[in-house]
Amino acid sequence: MSSASDSEIEARGERRGLAALVFDAKARSLFFQAVLAILIIFAIAVAIRNAGANLAEQGREFGFDFFDRPSDIQILTTFGTWLIGYEAGENTIWDVFLLSIANTLILAIAGVFFATVWGFLLGIFRLSNNFVLNGFATIYIELLRNVPLLLQIFFWTAVLRLVAPGPRDSGWLVPGLLQINSKGIYGPYPLVEDGFGYTMVAFLIACVAAIVFARWAKRNQEKTGRQRPVALINLGLLIGLPVVVYLLSGRPMTIEWPNFVTEGPILRRGFERGIGSYIAPEFFALFVALFSYTAAFIAEIVRAGIQAVPKGQSEAAGALGLPDSLAMRKVILPQAFRVIVPPLTSQYLNLTKNSSLAAAIGYPELVAVFAGTTLNQVGRAIEIIAIVILVYLVISLLTSAFMNWFNNRVKLVER
Repeated sequence: MSSASDSEIEARGERRGLAALVFDAKARSLFFQAVLAILIIFAIAVAIRNAGANLAEQGREFGFDFFDRPSDIQILTTFGTWLIGYEAGENTIWDVFLLSIANTLILAIAGVFFATVWGFLLGIFRLSNNFVLNGFATIYIELLRNVPLLLQIFFWTAVLRLVAPGPRDSGWLVPGLLQINSKGIYGPYPLVEDGFGYTMVAFLIACVAAIVFARWAKRNQEKTGRQRPVALINLGLLIGLPVVVYLLSGRPMTIEWPNFVTEGPILRRGFERGIGSYIAPEFFALFVALFSYTAAFIAEIVRAGIQAVPKGQSEAAGALGLPDSLAMRKVILPQAFRVIVPPLTSQYLNLTKNSSLAAAIGYPELVAVFAGTTLNQVGRAIEIIAIVILVYLVISLLTSAFMNWFNNRVKLVER
């Protein structure tokens, strides 16, 4: 037989190379991923082109120039209005956007904090041998988890209106500090003067000193076994140092208290607007509903995390003579965190997204005032909805990133 020519050998080698690529799982995976990416990009491009053509036929343009328009939207006085300094007719749509984000973040951060504290307590109560605590936690969790959140928001709104005094009356919510009526909650408002910055600097220095001392105390305890009163010393630093600087700098802050008018025309009686601090009843009702509802789910997460810790750990802590409270803080919870933190992240994200239900009671957060009122006025639906989606996406990604970092800090590391 005659030997194959060089060209035939090269052809067979090429065929073997192509066959190898076809039967290579990694090569096939990369090929189909590339095809899918191209199809997705093509579909997005077609959608954008069609949207642009439809807008052009309607005589509308795509853009974000509406942010510079003056805003005449009347917005309920909230924490966000203090931060942004919003006044209808004097600010722009951009200020409305910032105000709505501020209201959403304030509600989410406050809700997450209180839901975490209350949820951990309920989870521990659920495992308590005390019949009263256990029964209360069980009824609370089963009741709130199985009632729709929107109904709970309506419930707390109605309760606040029924329990609070009328708009021309007032009652103490916290004696000597907070007063309440059907229009909201009123309290003191700090008026900062020149020189107060020194107190803020002192507080930041105290925070850094507290962190440094806590780390030193931990390392010292690992070496010597001696435990330092970290909580007491840090509390003294965080309170004592700013107070000393505040007194030495001449007390550069005064407190403005709400003014309740009892004389004059009946319609002018009540709390004077713009004097003291003010919490809208819509915020209070939404805040209570969000954190109490989310706390019920966090309690079950905490209970599952604690039960995931081997029983021998609590028995060993008891054998060492540790009180139940100290054993829970030092032995059980640190090990339970590896089970608690991942699902806890989902609850934080759910609470933030559930704040959009504020539109049902008129609280001016991102969906209600920006994707609602602002959208109706400027008519830029695509732009505004895209911005709202992006804001929630950024908040969720930042929350997830922080919780992932925290999870890496508290997870058990094998030695």
